[in-house]
This record gives sequence, C-alpha cells and structure tokens, in this order.
Amino acid sequence: MTTNAQHSANSDYIDFLKSKISIASKDGFEIDRADVNPILKPHQVDVVQWAILGGRRAGFLSFGLGKTVIQLETLRLIHKHKGGNHLVVCPLGVKQEFSKDSDLLGIDRPTYITNTDQISKGWLYITNYERIRKGDIDPSKFTSVTFDEASVLRGLETQTVDMLMREFRKIPYRFVFTATPSPNRFLELTNYAHYLGIMDRGQILTRFFERDSTKAGNLNLLRRREKEFWYWMSSWACFVTKPSDLGYSDEGYQLPPLKITRHLVTFDRGIVVDKRDGQTQLFANAAGSLIEGSREKRRSLTHRIEKAAEIITEDPDSHYLIWHHLNDEAKAISEAVGDNDLRTVTGSQSIDQKEELLIGFSSGEYKYLSTKPKIAGSGCNFQHHCHKAIFVGIDYKFNDFIQAVHRIYRFMQKHQCEIHIIYTDAETEVLEKLEEKWSNHLKLQSEMTEIIKKHGLNSDLYQQELSREMFENRQEYEGDNFKAINNDNVLELDHFQENSVDLIVTSIPFGNHYEYSENYNCFGHNVSNEDFFAQMEFLTPKLYRALKPGRIAAIHVKDRIRYSSMTGSGSTFIDPFSDHTNLHFIKHGFLCIGRITVTTDVVQENNQTYRLGWSEKCKDGTKMGVGLPEYILLFRKAPTDKSNTYADQPVTHSKEDYTRARWQIDAHSYWKSDGERLVSSEMLAKYDLSQVLKIWKALQANEDYDYEKHIDLCEKLDAMGKLPTKYMALPPMSKSDHVWDDVVRMKTLNSTQARKNLSKHICPLQLDLIERLIERYSNPGEIVLDPFGGIMSVPYMALQMDRKGVGIELNDEYWADGVSHLRSLEMKMKSASIKLFDAAPGPTSDTDSAAVAGPTS
Repeated sequence: MTTNAQHSANSDYIDFLKSKISIASKDGFEIDRADVNPILKPHQVDVVQWAILGGRRAGFLSFGLGKTVIQLETLRLIHKHKGGNHLVVCPLGVKQEFSKDSDLLGIDRPTYITNTDQISKGWLYITNYERIRKGDIDPSKFTSVTFDEASVLRGLETQTVDMLMREFRKIPYRFVFTATPSPNRFLELTNYAHYLGIMDRGQILTRFFERDSTKAGNLNLLRRREKEFWYWMSSWACFVTKPSDLGYSDEGYQLPPLKITRHLVTFDRGIVVDKRDGQTQLFANAAGSLIEGSREKRRSLTHRIEKAAEIITEDPDSHYLIWHHLNDEAKAISEAVGDNDLRTVTGSQSIDQKEELLIGFSSGEYKYLSTKPKIAGSGCNFQHHCHKAIFVGIDYKFNDFIQAVHRIYRFMQKHQCEIHIIYTDAETEVLEKLEEKWSNHLKLQSEMTEIIKKHGLNSDLYQQELSREMFENRQEYEGDNFKAINNDNVLELDHFQENSVDLIVTSIPFGNHYEYSENYNCFGHNVSNEDFFAQMEFLTPKLYRALKPGRIAAIHVKDRIRYSSMTGSGSTFIDPFSDHTNLHFIKHGFLCIGRITVTTDVVQENNQTYRLGWSEKCKDGTKMGVGLPEYILLFRKAPTDKSNTYADQPVTHSKEDYTRARWQIDAHSYWKSDGERLVSSEMLAKYDLSQVLKIWKALQANEDYDYEKHIDLCEKLDAMGKLPTKYMALPPMSKSDHVWDDVVRMKTLNSTQARKNLSKHICPLQLDLIERLIERYSNPGEIVLDPFGGIMSVPYMALQMDRKGVGIELNDEYWADGVSHLRSLEMKMKSASIKLFDAAPGPTSDTDSAAVAGPTS
C-alpha cells in the first residue's frame, strides 16, 4: 500500500523526470515585430525574433533565403538594446554581400578589420575566418558575433576550431548561420551546440550517439534517441528550406529546375602494376585509397580537361563556373579555355586579390571563373550572371560539393541551372558515395523542417511533444522461483514491504555514460553525474527500506574516462565515479564494509577507448594513465541489535559444506595453482595461449612477482607472433584479498544472447561475480533483488543457486530477453513441487522468508 508520503515523493520524482527533457534555454530578450526593419520578409522577421529571444542560436537556412540580412538585422537590434560592438565573421569573397545588404537596410556598412586594434567609433565590424584563426581578433571586445557560413570551420584543424570555439564562447550573444550543416558529420552539429552553450559536447555524445567501434571519432545516432535528437536540435537550430516551412507564401522563392549531367571519361591506362605487391590491376579503382585516388586524378587530368573544354566550346555564349581540386588542373584549364575570358582564383593570391576576382565574376565582368570549392565554395552569390557549372573532378567531400553547387543554384536564380560532373570509370564508387550523402542531406532537412512546419519556432510545444516519452506500461512475469518486472524501479519499490529483501546485487548505470532505455525514466538519461545522483536520491532510500537489517547491498561500478575532446581540458582524466557512489550510499544510511577490485584487460580497454595506446605512450609518457578496474562496493544496513554485529537474519554455512579451503578462496578472491614453473622458449613455442596462461598463473601464485621476467615472457611471445593485440594474454596476477583477477569476462548472459541474435546489454555484470556474491551473502531460499535487472543475470544466478530472484528492468526488450533466460533455466531445473512464490503481496512478518518481495500480479 502506497502512503501519502510516497505519493508526494513520487510526484516530486515525476517532476524531476520531466525536467530532463532537453530543450535549449532562452537566454536573450523579446523583440516586438514592429521594431524589425520592414524591408525584411515575414519568414526573415520570424527568424530574427527567434534568434534574439534565444540569445545563442543556429540558423540553417537554404541558399537565397536571406541569411545575410537576417544576421545584420539581428546584430542591429542587439546593439540597439544592449550597446557595444558587434562582429560578423565570414569566408573570403563574402564581405561585399554584407555591404550590399547593409545598404538595403539603411545602416552603415560593416567596417572590415584585420585586428581589434582597428575598432573605432562604429558599432558593426566584419572580418574573415583567416583573421580569427591567426588570433588577430579579441572576442572580449564584442557584445555579439555571428559566424556566417560556419560550415567552413570543419576545414580547419581540430585544435584551431577548439581554440576558436573556446575563446568566442565568451561573447554573450552568439549565432552561427550556414545552409549545409553536414548530415554525415554529427560532430559538426555537436560543435555548434557546444559553442552556443546549449549542451556540453561530452553530454551530447553520451545522450544521443553510439560510437563506431570500427572507426575512431565516427558517430551513429542512436535509433531510440532520434525523435528527441531532432526536437532538441529544433529548439536551438532552425532549418528552413523555403518560406512555407514557417507558414508563408513561397512567391519569389521557387527554385528553377536543376539539370545534372554526368560525363563518364574513359581512356587507355596501359598496364597498371601495384608497386607494393607487383600484382597487375585489371581495373582501376580510385575509391581504394587516397593514394590511388590521387593517382587517378593525375592519370586522367588531360582527358577530363578536354571534356570540360568541349562543354564550353559547344556553348560559347554562357558563363561557366569551373570547379577543380588540383593546381595542375587550374593550369590546364587556363591553357584550354584561354586567358581573355577566364580568371583563376588560387590559394597563393592575397586576400584582396581573391576578393576582387570573385566580385568581378559575380558582377558579370568576365565569362569564366576557375577555382577550388574550398576557396570560393561558401558564401559567394554568382546566380545573377551565371547558371552553369562544371566539376572537372570529384572527391568524397560532400559539403564542398553541395556548397559549390549552390553558388548558382539558389533563390533569385532566373534560369535552369546546369551542373556538369566529369568523372572517370575508376571514380564510379566515389560518385555514388557523393550522391548518397546528398540524399542524406535532404533527409536531414526533411526531418527538421517537418518539426518546424508542425510547431513553428515555438520550443514550448516541442517540450509538450517530448513529455510523452515517459515510461507507462508496467509488465510482470512470475515463475515458480523468480519475478521479472518491467517498470521504473523507483516507482516499483513502493510495492516492496519494509525489510523484505535479503540481498541486493546490481550494476548501477555509470552516471550518464550509457542510456539503456528510450524514455526519460532511464537513469543513464541524465546530463551529468550530479543529475544522475539526483535521480538516485529517489531510489537509494527505497533500497535501504526494502533491505533487511544487517544484510548486504553489493553495487558494481566503474570509474569514468573523461576525454579531452569532450571537456576541453587538454588532457584525458579519470572521474572517480566509484567514490561518488560510495559517498552517496553512506549518505543514505548504508555502512561501507569493503571494496572488491576486479581487474580488467588493459589491451582490450585500449582497443575500445584509444586511451592507452602503445604508440602514444612512446611519444609522451606523461599523457598515459593506467587501465580502469571495476569495483564491487559492499554496503550493509545496520542490524537492529546494536550489541553485536550479526544481521537480524544471519547468512549461515555449515563448516562441512563451507570448508576452510573455500573460505580462504572467498576471502582472498583468487585460486592457488599447482606450482608449475615457467618453461624455456623452445617449450613455450609448443604451447597454445591457454596453456601459457595456466603456467603464468602458477608462477604468480607461488613466486614473488618479477617485473623483468614478466616483460621477458611477453616479449618472447611477441617474437613468436603469439602476443595478442585484442586482449591481454598474461595479465598481472594478484595476491591481494581485495582484488579479483580471475573473473571469466566473457561468461555473461550476453554470450547466450549473442548466439540468439538478441539485443545485447551494454554493460552486463559477469556471472561468476554474481555467483560469489550470492554465495557469500545469502542463504538458500532467500530473496535476491536487482533493481537494474537488465537481462536478469542476477535473478538467473539466484534461481540456479536455490534462491529466489527478483529483477526490475525499465527496458522492455532487456526484460523480455531476461524472462526468456529465466523460463529456460527454470524448465531445466526440475522445480520443486511446492511453489515458492505464493499469491500474498509480501511477507506477513519480518521473519517470513518464504514469501517473495514485490507486488502482487
């Protein structure tokens, strides 16, 4: 029966869960629509109001929707209300667009500066990314800043971007605008959110993504987090493809047709021989490697330029924008087309030279412009005099490609646009990948614009939509000797009678490290460790209440790795999560009686985290820590009788069954070997790794540890090609009674699940750990509870060891898999004829150990 106090506490708990809903805060101020310059279109006014109200926002607006005028008006209104200096940062060749739109708005043109010593009496300034990259601009001088075509940041070195983001985060009002946030590089979106102060980069990665174990730095959006991710993004980033996305007419904003012509170039390459292995290649493949792609570019250069010249010759009256990637291509284009009507923009030219040439082509002063996408692909408006473009070559860089396309294919373009793509038969796969990324880009736009169309720019409605993602459908399965409950454990524990559980064994979520369920009830779904323990504040008192006096709660934990890329600290470090857990349980009345250390495989850990690499250690030993063990924290609820240390219901063993030898093994947590010695290198070569490991254990158990011998043995194995790179063959063996170094790490219910193609639990607790804890701290027939049941490993072992297992799990897939494990085991065990779980809701007294904890069905 739930008391009024429990109802009140649960109401507070539900409020806490609702507070988890990720919506960007509003840190700006309101602007009356009448204060916005009347020259702005209605959709532009909406974005200006939304951006200023948020204070820190991203505008992802399609090409030609007026990003320039929106940014200028946003800065003008902030200046009007807050004063100070205001800055536009843009790519090369774009500052003239801000000058022209300033004239339209009737405000002073922005003053171009190369360093902040040039700030004078004006309020609006403009500079290039090259200037801030060099550190010439002091962010502290500005009240607001907008990054125009911010996607160019992805082309800078990571350290440069980190510095830029860190320094410019000091400006109170910050905005980023671009038409093409990359759908294939989620890190770009996380960087924007981190820079804008929406959410810490590390928290974003934890909440929404799973890391690709095959490629460091690659991110995959969690399927169960997709809806929340898109709504969260829509609360701080507006994706607008046309005015009708915000409910306005599209008159004047219809894009003309786009005609894409693919020109396949073939030629006789002769016999191609791979220098590495001497093998003859029958078919060229530029997608095989960067080196092969570069070779193909050079082999085909003449043929591709000939095709480009042919296209231009057949259409002599049109203006053409010619995109290339190599300097040699630029030279060949100049020779093929001629210098009279062609201008080439190169990286070696001065900033002023580049801008003069780009502005000249934009104004129609000459017919042909040849340049690289990374130089002029962002921000330039060439649609007024040009509607045809030629890509004399392609690569995998989708953002460069799509930006280059939209220099002419944008609103206010009056002609059908023609895009000519020249590629060789060896580049077919490259073209297919490029088109696949284009499709993904359109999907990203579709996901975001559908939310905008449905709710407008009102993030309060987003919050209402996401509040439906709370857990609701409780399920329960009861066997003869177990109970598996699919529910929020905080709410479920209200149904447990006080002092009704004999042992708690669980692996709690490691803060916000993983998310196990798709709803807000999930303990892993928290922004920070602090928020995780705030949720534990609702659970731990209920665990204490349910546990019998004098009995044990065994809590499996691991410390956290904090990566420099997530924290901006410049160094990876360890967050002592186990210590936080210890203090939390002590705070709620538990007595800490021990900490068991479980060693882990440092080689496997490095393969998963890229934190302990051998190569990096050799470069700089100071950055290298050590592998992270796991811990079992042992907590005890104080017994009722304070005159002795015995539990109200002690865990007893007969000395005949529980021998002195077993006690010693349990107390010391490792097994003695039979004393075999190391063998010679010749004999070692005849053994497999399992035999070597047995010999190693024997040596470690019976001799003093010798560091040099340990290294020597591993080096001999390495010389024979037997030292694994995926796991540690000869780990250190412990003689400490606080360290368990012999855990069979692959022996988990996940192994069974994997064979059945079921969903694998993210971080399961090993079965032999559970077995030892149940044996040491419970009697046969007693109740063992796991409030984070997962796939029911703890109830599974309790059932196998003649106990009664109870598991509570939020994830319905894990729960269903766990029920399957338990049912299968129970059928194999030939259950006793007397049903251990009767229909009563719980024990009628504290001594009624035959009843089961938990609610009635």
